Amino acid sequence: MQKPHPDAILNTALPPSFRRIQLELAREAGHPEGASDIAYVVVAPLNDDGHIDAAVWKQHREACRVARMRPNQDNELGHLVHRPGGSWAFHYDTGGDTPEEVGHHFDSQRFAAGEYVSINEKGKAHTFRVVSVQRL
Repeated sequence: MQKPHPDAILNTALPPSFRRIQLELAREAGHPEGASDIAYVVVAPLNDDGHIDAAVWKQHREACRVARMRPNQDNELGHLVHRPGGSWAFHYDTGGDTPEEVGHHFDSQRFAAGEYVSINEKGKAHTFRVVSVQRL
């Protein structure tokens, strides 16, 4: 059995506020039923109200991850970043051509199943439904 890298993130080392958040494209032109294969999985700390906990994020930045999933494409992996001015974005680690994607008002959005959040992708806002929020 292969030993984990010494810098590997272990779920047991993270605060209990960390969650796995599944976002799927909501209804929009071209996708009248939404699209479960256009999605994001975000790992981030949430406070008791379901908002991103910036203080915990700051202590565990490396653990705050995102996977961008699109049909017929490899998943793009990256990090949840807190930008100057307080906005949140997804910054991708791969050498691909996906620019940072900005969460519209993520600082005030509630991440709870059934809620909706907006993400700016290449200059266009898309609405995503929070389909699940699970403990790690």
